[in-house]
Amino acid sequence: MKKIFLYPASLYAEPEPAQVVTILGSCVAVCLWDPVLQIGGINHFMLPLWNGQGLASPRYGNIAIEKLLSRLEYLGSKRGDIKAKIFGGGEVIESGTNQFQIGKRNIAVAREYLSEFNIPIVSSSVGGKLGRKILFYTETGEVRQRYIGTEK
Repeated sequence: MKKIFLYPASLYAEPEPAQVVTILGSCVAVCLWDPVLQIGGINHFMLPLWNGQGLASPRYGNIAIEKLLSRLEYLGSKRGDIKAKIFGGGEVIESGTNQFQIGKRNIAVAREYLSEFNIPIVSSSVGGKLGRKILFYTETGEVRQRYIGTEK
């Protein structure tokens, strides 16, 4: 099985089975899986919304989710078959202020856009104060998670 490390601001979806690993803090990863075709994909976005300036890259949640969904549809998935799992969005950096809350905003964008696309969220592990390392198996949709860091 192919092993992939997914960097921030990127996504992965290919027809052959793979194990995709990524590390999340305030970033969010959305895993999409099609149980009919047994294919899946994952993104890793850093910020909630693209503001229209510069490149519309998957570093932004709204772009990353749309691009990942389009990629799965390109690979043959029907939107009605796709299921989602969401991970990350932790407030891992103590800023002493609530104004940024990037993690919470990333989680909200993921939920909002998946709902808009009628993709059910079958599980999630989001928020909190710890980072996460996740392993996503594209063929089965299985996700394994380990927390990183220590509670303060």
